[in-house]
Order: sequence, then C-alpha cells, then structure tokens
Amino acid sequence: MNITVAIIEDNAGICDELRHVLAEAADITCVGVCRNLQTALRVVPPLAPQVVIMDIQLPDGTGIAGTSRLKQLLPETHIVMYTICDDSDQIYRALEAGASGYLLKSTPPAELLRAIREVGRGGVPMTSDVARKVIQAFRRPAPPRATVDPLTKREEEVLELLARGCASGEIAQQLNIGLETVNSHLKHIYAKLHVRSRTEAVIKYMG
Repeated sequence: MNITVAIIEDNAGICDELRHVLAEAADITCVGVCRNLQTALRVVPPLAPQVVIMDIQLPDGTGIAGTSRLKQLLPETHIVMYTICDDSDQIYRALEAGASGYLLKSTPPAELLRAIREVGRGGVPMTSDVARKVIQAFRRPAPPRATVDPLTKREEEVLELLARGCASGEIAQQLNIGLETVNSHLKHIYAKLHVRSRTEAVIKYMG
C-alpha cells in the first residue's frame, strides 16, 4: 500500500532532505511541500495526504495551531510533529491538538520511514526521548476522576503500550493476547475515558 505524505517545513535544506528520504521508499510518495502555514492550509487539504510531517516553528504560526486546523479539515489524516523541541508542554499541546506522533529532527532516516508506516497502522510514533517524557507523566499518580471509570490492570497495560507508540498488533504480541482481545480492550478504554481515538485516550489518562 502506497502512503501519501505532505511536508510542512520552512527550512529549505530540511525540506530537501525529507523529500530525498521519502523518495528512497518504494511505498511512500511525497505529494506536496509547503514552507509556511497559510500555504499549507490552502494546498494540503485538496491533496488529502495520509500523513503530514509538520514542523512546530513556522514563519506565520505554530505547527500546533496548524495541526488543529488541518485535523478539522482532514480528520482522517495523521499528523506527525517534526521538531528540534522536546519540551514536555509542547509535546502535550501537540498531541492535544490532534498530532498522531512526535519526532525530533535528529531522528535517523530509517526511523522516520518506520514512523510514517507505523502511524498509518494506528500507532503513535515518538522519538525515544519524547516517549520517555510521555511515559513518565503517565506513571505519575493522577488526581481522582469522578467522571472516569477505573481501568483494569490489563487495560492500563494496553494504554501504556499505546503511550509507547505500539500499534494493535505489537500490543497483542507483547501481552501475548489476540488482536481481537486488544481491540476489545481498546473499546472498553475509549468508553471508560469518554474518548474516540488512541491519542485522546493517552492524553486523557495522563491528565
């Protein structure tokens, strides 16, 4: 299956590097490159790419705001933040805005391609340092939630693996359970946390 990707990045050198990396993958096609947010909001929606690689710092706005706007226009598109910033607040704001992953620009090309493929399978790819920050926050004791039903131990295990960026098949393998069982746990997690997506579930439970 071919994966279509759009790049939103203001640095010409990085744009060229990304295009070169994507061109090396037979199953990934770059359908557009935008150097600023306003152009992206005009050009990207008609292209309807499956994945958007989004810089956080753009000359006419933030990638976080751009993510929120694009998700309204393209709810099925997966947006992966691509930045030099690993600040925890930026990470959470990006995920809350609808980002499906968060990678640092130091990510090796092979890892970037793996992340693009993974996000298309429903995973939440993150650079290891970023994932560590998310998991640490996830493990902090959370205040009581009157409106959220408690999760079972197995549901918490599934949710932690989601925070690590694992797709459903990887969760099934690591927990030694069937894929249908994983999907059943996800359904119960979504219902208990009153969310509709994997990213929302991770953010809700960490909050």
